[in-house]
Amino acid sequence: MLQLQKIREEKDAYINALKKRNIDAKPLFDEIIALDEKRRATQTELDNTLAESNKLSKEIGMLFKSGKATEANELKVKTGDLKEASKRLGDDLNEVAEKLQQQLYQIPNIPHESVPSGTTDEDNEEVYREGQIPELIEGALPHWELAKKYDIIDFELGVKVTGAGFPIYKGKGARLQRALIAYFLDKNTEAGYTEIQVPHLVNEASGYGTGQLPDKEGQMYHIQADDLYLIPTAEVPVTNIFRDEIVKKEDFPITYTGYTPCFRREAGSYGAHVRGLNRLHQFDKVEIVRVEHPKNSYEALNGMVEHVKTILKELKLPYRILRLCGGDLGFTAAITYDFEVFSTAQDRWLEISSVSNFETYQANRLKLRFKDENGKNQLAHTLNGSSLALPRVLAGILENYQTKEGIQIPEVLIPYCGFDSIG
Repeated sequence: MLQLQKIREEKDAYINALKKRNIDAKPLFDEIIALDEKRRATQTELDNTLAESNKLSKEIGMLFKSGKATEANELKVKTGDLKEASKRLGDDLNEVAEKLQQQLYQIPNIPHESVPSGTTDEDNEEVYREGQIPELIEGALPHWELAKKYDIIDFELGVKVTGAGFPIYKGKGARLQRALIAYFLDKNTEAGYTEIQVPHLVNEASGYGTGQLPDKEGQMYHIQADDLYLIPTAEVPVTNIFRDEIVKKEDFPITYTGYTPCFRREAGSYGAHVRGLNRLHQFDKVEIVRVEHPKNSYEALNGMVEHVKTILKELKLPYRILRLCGGDLGFTAAITYDFEVFSTAQDRWLEISSVSNFETYQANRLKLRFKDENGKNQLAHTLNGSSLALPRVLAGILENYQTKEGIQIPEVLIPYCGFDSIG
């Protein structure tokens, strides 16, 4: 959430910056500033009314003590009117404050200056590419057919048990999935991230804290009986550990990694591009989360990108990195780098990681602060990245490592799997 004071101070610059997202923010900013003016005026009127009421209450007490009951009772009538006015003003203040908060929730983060303009994913900027795209065997299969051929993932059985988008991993498929989770966690802890296990459900405050709520696209699964939400990523519970916290400056950087299943409704997703593991309602992901001093957050972002690179190099998967354009940038991110693995059998790129800097956007919602050298509270910066999302990594391994005899296992994963091929 953008800081209200900065909206007032940098309104024109923010309006111009949000054009990268193809948003005309002027009407919304005008409404926000008008609501803030009304809130301030109402607060001032309420404060004055309460002050007058308190003053009269003291006078009434003194009048009673001095035996001037008639005058005291006259003032009591006036204080009654002031109390009614105070209640009305308090209700008005709460109403305008709520409207203001809801309008602030409608504004996405300001894109970083390096974010390119654009409207769709076709306008994203490729900034890096590595790895040779393998020459596949004649008759190479996409991963959903390989999964059926080798009986390692059962999509139909998942439909029976739950519905589409909930696959069941079997045998070596399940073991490979578990191996990838362990490998990712080990790589992250070796890089200095503290492993953490977090709940898979969060409350409404946590959803608002990291920007998943208000849920404009209806993408979160909501358990209405308990008013809890299934997490779409470990970013939500991990980052919310620091909600309403003032961290110590010397604690930076704060770094965590965690594995969780992720749940996304993926409303509106259909077509050939969502087949198999390409898009699921439940999938596994290992996440990295950082809380940083604002001066260091972009150096940290670059370090996260380099870290994900090392994992993909070890897996020997061809990949590229994209800097997302304004039109494809997530609502809460100031900048995002997407990693994509090339699926040779599908002849297309598959997104397998997003690494983002949210700057103060999440921290302002979370009230995540630190004390600067002058003892003044400042908002921290938050960052997160997939390290990595499993379904499309697994799809890439199955397709790019297929041979006539079966599927080879990347060398780095063999110690985790306990086998070197599926066949």
